[in-house]
Amino acid sequence: MKPFITVLFLCIIQLFSAQEEDYEYANGVFHFEENKTQKIFTDFTRIRQSPNVNAQILDSLQTNQQILILKKDETILKLGERRANWYKISYQKGDKRSEGYVWGGNLCVGYRTKNGYDFLFGLTKTINKKDKEYPEIIIKQNIASIKMVEGNTLIDEVSFDTGSGESLSYGTFTIESNHKLKNVEFTLKAMVSGEACGIASYDQYVLLKDKKMIVLPQLMNVGDADVYYHSEQFVFPNDKGGIPDAFIFKMEEMEKDEKEREKKKNASKTYLWNGDAYRLK
Repeated sequence: MKPFITVLFLCIIQLFSAQEEDYEYANGVFHFEENKTQKIFTDFTRIRQSPNVNAQILDSLQTNQQILILKKDETILKLGERRANWYKISYQKGDKRSEGYVWGGNLCVGYRTKNGYDFLFGLTKTINKKDKEYPEIIIKQNIASIKMVEGNTLIDEVSFDTGSGESLSYGTFTIESNHKLKNVEFTLKAMVSGEACGIASYDQYVLLKDKKMIVLPQLMNVGDADVYYHSEQFVFPNDKGGIPDAFIFKMEEMEKDEKEREKKKNASKTYLWNGDAYRLK
């Protein structure tokens, strides 16, 4: 099953790469509504006079700066695997209100506030990564991060993979309970996914403990109609079937053969949590 999925992913990546010469489109995670507030994710984000990387720089904004989206410009800039429109914005800096253009890839995909801290989720860069099963093939891998900020001060930051550009059609960022894990204040969950069949979605759980964020193993889900699927999830102590001081990783795969017979595969492993860190049992 795993080689089948890997080959399918590589074919999809090659297909989209070939299509890039025909048209450009913005990733859905960087779609922001007009007349809505948003926040700067990338520190020292440049504000320009017009929607162009060569336009005059009017200002530079820090992470967590709140802005107002005025208008989406149709110009799209691609950096690595990130494609985003330029946006005309306004913002308050001291007692002065200013306007300019910002590239959407420098804005938060999502942000939340809890216990006096701001938590920001965004995409940072694209790296070249060798495929584990086919080392001669290089895959474009997006890197995301979550920042814990107090005002303009960065308290902590964690980074993780988010797949290729095809998995950036949709994104969410939520705060969940501590799932009854000892000493954990609450849990952050960042998710990105694609819209087409065969495009993976990624769930990233992060635990908050003593102003530190702890990244859990990433979850991946993918499917193609009723031909196959690969599903991963965590069972926490507060879930049905959960156990104290641990969280359980569960995986299920299904693939139909040429005679439409279903072949299923299941696996699980348990991570023990001691109140400070986790380890595989």
